[in-house]
Amino acid sequence: MVKEIVERIDSQQLADALSTRYLSYAVSTIVSRALPDVRDGLKPVHRRILYSMLRQKLSPSAAFRKCATVVGDVLGHYHPHGDSSVYDAMVRLAQDFSVRYPLIDGQGNFGNIDGDPQAAYRYTESKMTDAAMLIMDGIDEDSVDMMPNFDGTTVEPTVMPGAFPNLLANGGMGIAVGMATNIPTHNVAEVCDALTLMVDKPDSTTAQVMRKMIGPDFPTGGVLIDDFDTIVKNYESGKGAFRIRARYEIEELERGGYQVVITEIPYGIIKSKLVEQIGEMVDAKKLPLVDDISDESTTDVRIVITPKTRNVPADKMMAHLFATTDLEYKFNMNFNVIDSNGAPRVMGICDVLTEFIRHQKNVLRRRSGWRLRNIEKRLEILGGLLVVYLNLDRVIEIIRTEDDPKAVLMAEFKLSDIQVESILNTRLRALRKLEEMEIRREDKNLREEREQLIALLGDEEIQNTQIKAWFADIKKQYDKKTTLGRRRTTWAPLTEEIVVNAEEFIEKEPVTVILSTMGWIRAAKGHMDLNNLDLKFKEGDELQCAFHAMSTDKINLFGSSGRMFTLTANDLPSARGFGESVRMMADIGAEENIVRAFVLDTTAKYLVVSRHGNGFIVGGENCVAQTRNGKQVMNVDDTNPATFCVAVDGDTVAMSGSNDKLLLFPTAEIPEMIRGKGVILQKYNAERTYVLDVMFFNAADGFGWTTGRGTTKLDDWRPWFGKRASQGHTIPVGFPRSGKFGK
Repeated sequence: MVKEIVERIDSQQLADALSTRYLSYAVSTIVSRALPDVRDGLKPVHRRILYSMLRQKLSPSAAFRKCATVVGDVLGHYHPHGDSSVYDAMVRLAQDFSVRYPLIDGQGNFGNIDGDPQAAYRYTESKMTDAAMLIMDGIDEDSVDMMPNFDGTTVEPTVMPGAFPNLLANGGMGIAVGMATNIPTHNVAEVCDALTLMVDKPDSTTAQVMRKMIGPDFPTGGVLIDDFDTIVKNYESGKGAFRIRARYEIEELERGGYQVVITEIPYGIIKSKLVEQIGEMVDAKKLPLVDDISDESTTDVRIVITPKTRNVPADKMMAHLFATTDLEYKFNMNFNVIDSNGAPRVMGICDVLTEFIRHQKNVLRRRSGWRLRNIEKRLEILGGLLVVYLNLDRVIEIIRTEDDPKAVLMAEFKLSDIQVESILNTRLRALRKLEEMEIRREDKNLREEREQLIALLGDEEIQNTQIKAWFADIKKQYDKKTTLGRRRTTWAPLTEEIVVNAEEFIEKEPVTVILSTMGWIRAAKGHMDLNNLDLKFKEGDELQCAFHAMSTDKINLFGSSGRMFTLTANDLPSARGFGESVRMMADIGAEENIVRAFVLDTTAKYLVVSRHGNGFIVGGENCVAQTRNGKQVMNVDDTNPATFCVAVDGDTVAMSGSNDKLLLFPTAEIPEMIRGKGVILQKYNAERTYVLDVMFFNAADGFGWTTGRGTTKLDDWRPWFGKRASQGHTIPVGFPRSGKFGK
């Protein structure tokens, strides 16, 4: 027994086994779950939902039925997966903010644009819409292939036959293994025009097609602001991004005031999260032009934004909001679909339209062939009925007297099996209808229709005419003048971007900036007395520095890493609490010390100095950091970190070191750089000696220092005056032991 088992073991490399199985899983996910078919725009789960509802006769004119019934039937007959996957797909087909033309008419709670979830399927009801019926038009006329369901008890369609261009009309999204799709919704009337163009001129360019359908038409509206060339480029390749902006109106208020009302938001944005995002940014002072936001929406979107003052231009406020919030959103298009050969690929718009037209021609030929076969069968039956009418008494006699009337009828009147079966199955009450004129009239009409069908099957031009007629009927039903058919997303390409400097609208008012030794920063309104600050700090923390500023000022932090970090005074947290850690406002390392915080003057110059006496002068305009990461100004290392940043305000520099030496030298000897390590300012003999303090003064005013007892000035400071990079001389008598020059 063991030997037989061993002989049946198949040796295989693990990598090969994993590759084969993973590939099978990937193909199954791509084809059977995630990507829509280019011909009907449906994924298998959507197709099965609609087919199940059709079989349950849930047409637009029928009564609503519990969604639980539909979900159960889909799971039991067509889709052996979880009930949540079926119901979630069903709900999306009913949401008028998710799909442009809902395929399911839902009754009950099917979710909303605020992101609230739908009710359970035992509470909701549904039936199909007219669009769903159009997608399945002709499905019972042998128009598409049918395949066995998962257990072989019934069949389901491989694709839907209808001429409704669902892929472009309702779009789709999905994530597969190694690929994804994201197709925008479009206006059906425009798509029908584009299809008609492609039928007449199969070699039309993308630009010609896009003149018929100008980009997406989202269910939530909005404004498409890309130029025509960008739109054409995106649809040419099947990939690209569209910029969609919210639509807004300006409502005039009393005393010259106004408010902005958002009436449409970009597709895919959850309204409640959008309002929350803007509200948080207002609270964090990141939207200085906005005073408040409120959501007054009911069934329609109405988000009210109040400007900071009535003097703020509405266009500039909105331009700033578009640049910083989801009121402007990029929709990343990816036309990755399953083509008519069952393979996934990214298709341009012309390929999509061509595949759909080819599918419709195939459906037309199959439906025509099915109808032709039925006509032939009916003509044969009508020939037999005519015999009955002309020989009614004899036929009745045969049926009444003969043991095998079928054989006798076939022999006597030379009838076929089908004709005789039809005669024998005719009810007595129907005999009164067997009038020769009526039979001949029907026979004539059917023969004319047969000739037309034969001509259609043999002439591609007639097929094109019929397909265009289908498209014309759909366009008429969803005309742009109708409520459902009107274009919602308008195209308004930007001719010029509005550049907004939000800082120019910040109200200028005095503030006092407070920084603690642990790096907590805050701003108090007004200029407080810096010599008498009554402030509270976290346990173990204390004041590092405090200084006056204006709300419009830039506050710079110089770190021991040699980087400058720039904050806006208006963005600093209130002084009512302990403030906020600067390490949360900028990417300052946990081990990095803040050397100095100051009001940045871009017209000034600053001397930056490292621990061992290197330094240079840098212009204020080169100290502005544009990102949270800061701007590297001074190159330092762990043994020689940055320790000073002093504004240049004198013609002479004074430096004191831990070697008890004092050096004075001209400011002109210090080079000005944008970035670097700098030059030696004061020379030290040992690595353990370092700079204690740096200050500027004007030689004409004399040199001195300040202590708690007052200011001391040297009558003769020339002995300590020398050249840059020298050691200097021993500190004078009375110089502070701390080595600091004081205030």
